[in-house]
Amino acid sequence: MDAPGGAASGPAEPAPRRPLDALNPRTRFRQWWQARLPLTDTWVLGQRNVYILPTRAGLTFVATLLVMLLASINYQLNLGYALTFLLAGAGLVSMHLTHGNLRGLTLHLRPAQPVFAGEAALLEVVVHNPGKERPALGLRFESPPPAHPAHPGAARSGPSHTGPEAPEHGLAWCDAPRQGQASVQLSLVPARRGWQPVPTLVVETLFPFGLFRAWTVWRPAARVLAWPRPEHPAPALPLGSTQHGDERASRRGEGGELDGVRPWRRGDTMRQVVWKKVARSGELVSRETTGNAQRELWLDWAEAHVPGGHADPEQRLSRLAAWVLMAEHEGVDFGLRLPGRELPPGQGDAHRRAALEMLALHA
Repeated sequence: MDAPGGAASGPAEPAPRRPLDALNPRTRFRQWWQARLPLTDTWVLGQRNVYILPTRAGLTFVATLLVMLLASINYQLNLGYALTFLLAGAGLVSMHLTHGNLRGLTLHLRPAQPVFAGEAALLEVVVHNPGKERPALGLRFESPPPAHPAHPGAARSGPSHTGPEAPEHGLAWCDAPRQGQASVQLSLVPARRGWQPVPTLVVETLFPFGLFRAWTVWRPAARVLAWPRPEHPAPALPLGSTQHGDERASRRGEGGELDGVRPWRRGDTMRQVVWKKVARSGELVSRETTGNAQRELWLDWAEAHVPGGHADPEQRLSRLAAWVLMAEHEGVDFGLRLPGRELPPGQGDAHRRAALEMLALHA
C-alpha cells in the first residue's frame, strides 16, 4: 500500500554512523586545540606554552595536608601546624621547580632519513639548555599516528599514551646538561609509502618530587619519506641491453685495451683503479676499456606485473623497488619508467635514492 503523496512506504535506510572517537568531546577539544598550534621544527618553551597540573601523588599529598590541618585544629597541636605548613611550602616550591624544569628550553627536530614502509624511522630531537641542568625530561608522541597499511602485514606505529597520568611506556628520557644540549630519539614506523607527517610530540617532566606534571605540546612541520616496501622474494631482473650494442666491440676489448679513465664507480675492481693517477691527483679513477660494456636495464611499470592476473599498483611499486635494489647491488645502470614519468639510466647511491623517491611519490 502506498503512503500519501505517492511515496512507497518501507523501512528507512539507516543514517551513516559517525565514529565514536569523533563524537568524543575530549578528542574534539584536543583536535581544536592542536589546530591552533603552529607547525614548526624549532619549539621554544616559555611561560605561554608550558602547562602544569598536579599528579595523582600530588592530589594525595594535598588531601593528606588537609587531614593534618584538620587534626591540628581539632587537637590544638602546634607541632602539627608547623609540619603542615612546612610540607605545604615544600609542595609550592616543588611546583615552581617542576615548571621551571621546562621553561627556557629550545627543541629542534632534525630531518629524518627516508626508510621503507614498515621500517622504523629515527626522529632525533635536540634539546638546547641555556641555563642550569634540567634532569628527567621525557619525550613521547601525543597520540598514535594514523596508520593506513598499503597491503596486509604492514607495520603500524607503536602505541602512545595521553592524559595527565601517562605511563612511562613510550617515553624517551634524557637529562639536559648545564648550558649544553642533549639528544632524544623516537621511533616512527610509517605504514604506507609517501610523505608521512610527524605526529604531535609531548615533552614532559615530573621533577623533582612527582607531585606535579609539567608538559608542552609541539607540532613539528617535518615529514618522513617512506619508500615502497620491496617485494620479498622478488623475481629476477628483466633482461636488458648493453650500452655498447656491438657484440664484436666487446669481444675486441676482452684483452683489456685502454680507452681512457673515468671516475670510480661502485662495483669497480681494485685492478681497474689507476693508482698512479690516484697518487698524483688524489681522486679515485678507474680504467675505461672497451670490454667494460655494462648492461643497461629499463625497469618498466608494464613489466612489473603478476602473470595470469592484474597486479595491484602497490604490488607493482613493491616489485619495482626490489628491482632497484637488485640492480644497484649488481652494479647495473638502470632507468625507471612509470606512467607519465621517466628516470634516465644511471647508478650510484644518489640514483638509487632518486628512483625510490620516484616510486614513493607515484600517484
